[in-house]
Amino acid sequence: MKSIRIGTGAGYGGDRIDAAVDLVKRGDLNYLVLEGLAERTTALAHLEKALDREKGYGQFLEERMAALLPLCQDKGVTVITNLGAANPESAAKKTAEIASSLGLTKLKVATVIGADVLEQAKQADPPLWETGVPLSTFGDDVISADAYLGVDAILPALVQGADVILTGRVADPSLFLAPMVYEFGWELSDWHLLGAGTVLAHLLECGAQVSGGYFADGCNKRVPELHRLGMPFADVFADGTGIISKTPGSGGAVTLQTCKEQLLYEVMDPTAYMTPDVTADFSSVCFKEVADNRIAVNGGNGRERPAQLKATIGVNQGYIGEGMIAYGGYGAAERARLAAEIVLARLTSAGFNQQEVKHELLGVNGLFQNEPSARPYEVLLRVAARAKDRRQAERVGEEVEALWLNGPGGPGGVRSQAKRVVSAYSASIPRTMVKTKVFVTEVIA
Repeated sequence: MKSIRIGTGAGYGGDRIDAAVDLVKRGDLNYLVLEGLAERTTALAHLEKALDREKGYGQFLEERMAALLPLCQDKGVTVITNLGAANPESAAKKTAEIASSLGLTKLKVATVIGADVLEQAKQADPPLWETGVPLSTFGDDVISADAYLGVDAILPALVQGADVILTGRVADPSLFLAPMVYEFGWELSDWHLLGAGTVLAHLLECGAQVSGGYFADGCNKRVPELHRLGMPFADVFADGTGIISKTPGSGGAVTLQTCKEQLLYEVMDPTAYMTPDVTADFSSVCFKEVADNRIAVNGGNGRERPAQLKATIGVNQGYIGEGMIAYGGYGAAERARLAAEIVLARLTSAGFNQQEVKHELLGVNGLFQNEPSARPYEVLLRVAARAKDRRQAERVGEEVEALWLNGPGGPGGVRSQAKRVVSAYSASIPRTMVKTKVFVTEVIA
């Protein structure tokens, strides 16, 4: 039975480049997928693009392409990535420039556009999933809207023989499912095969999570050599079954337990995992260990895809100012509480809304509200507040820093920042409003 090997070279924008290089060198891949967009990442990329029309693509795009393109061309590995973010055209241009500078002629670089649906979303004015209020409620504070594209947006690039495919927002599993559909000739209405393929895609999409990252706990679930954690790959067969493994000789572990945990990661209903391509059913998935670090996967299923597409909406919601200061030794928690009282009083006098100010004692009640029975010997006070502009946000950190001379004795380790707040909301928009296009260029010297 025909099979292909798909590897994951990134599970988020800042993932390790050396692990991806190692996978390409030793993984004998057909395809390498770089997934680099979290929910807010694209909105932040739109802000970057607004300042510079040539920017707005994914983090470390240049470094990744410089490291991976020579290897991928040499080994015949096709790269598929959503690192185009808010500006796939510019990302493709930059990729072609890097390829040309490295002498990688005849490399075909594809651009997939159409994920940016800001104007369509404004026209549709859909209710937001989180609040139920219409999108128009936010007015001019809406800075972006990006639809989650599916396999059908990527297929034309594969058909045209692209070596590198750069997209904007695409559903994570679709990046992996596209080469399966292309290589095996699956119909886009074969819900069983699309569902089975989506199971494998979901296992791969978060990178090294399935090979031991985000899994180990240091005591009960031990994973060897996490400092050189290997990236995963899947041997995918034409019937939708597959085998999950990782870079040969690398650290980490692909086990029944890592696969089970990843299968349920970010899944609310295992019987209805909705993507642009299919409503996948994970409830009958079976795992079997066939060798060390090789887990066979079967039993995935699916039914008709959702009628609408999900879109992530980026909304400008002002600024947040933050300040932190440490107290250690006897009475650390008491001094931190006193420091908090001082800062909160100062911020109230400066016109901050008390409902928009938060403080916590890290080491005492930062994660859990119930305080420890033993008196802590070291505490970090964190104060944060929402502000209308950057200058007001900076005031928060300034008030915390002023505790050096104007607060309890024995402080140290002051840190502050002011940053813009971009919130991510979700909405559904009609598929008919989303139009995609693919452009392919060939690198010349």
